[in-house]
Amino acid sequence: MSTLTTTQEMDLARDLYRGKKIPKPALRIMDAVTAELVNNSVASHALHPGDLAPDFILPDADGRTVRLYTELKRGPVVLVFYRGGWCVYCKIHLRGFQKALPEFKAAGARVLAISPQLPDQSLTTRENDKLAFPVLSDVGLNTTRAFGVAFELPKRLLDLYTDFGHPLETFNGREGSKELPMPATFLIRADRIIAYAHVEPDYTRRSEPLEILNLVREL
Repeated sequence: MSTLTTTQEMDLARDLYRGKKIPKPALRIMDAVTAELVNNSVASHALHPGDLAPDFILPDADGRTVRLYTELKRGPVVLVFYRGGWCVYCKIHLRGFQKALPEFKAAGARVLAISPQLPDQSLTTRENDKLAFPVLSDVGLNTTRAFGVAFELPKRLLDLYTDFGHPLETFNGREGSKELPMPATFLIRADRIIAYAHVEPDYTRRSEPLEILNLVREL
């Protein structure tokens, strides 16, 4: 098992993909879209610490429904928004939470992951990465929008993802074929108030699960 932190694994992946695996013209498109998100302060529209977390009911990878407010009756919830199982950075991030899952449970917290993927795609993500926490499908991105982390992709980026073998309509259905979540992590207290929010317009950077774990222990 790797002794690297999730952030260190993410850094290595960024160096590999930006250095060797992604053609420079494609990188220019991806970087330009990230810059637009930053320049337009899109992340500022997300919910903040102190805000009331909106309730939701979403299906997990097995078709069972999960309601946020019901989960909060058992303790705090760590809510992780990710783009999809096709995203290498998302996979690293989710595996980081899986690695620390026993510690999150010991601290009384639940981890929930949300993407706009169709349920069968969420099931594939859960199985491929051996995730033991609920992987929820927000088809149509209604919950993602409620937390303020959805954004619409420009056509040039949609076309690029299709060229890479990641057509969003295949993974997310028609309702989610033009939008994605910015990677985001929310720590929600049992009283439904957001205690911590990390929203990242740069898809190659994420919250560090071990840092979130420390925050859970401080609640």
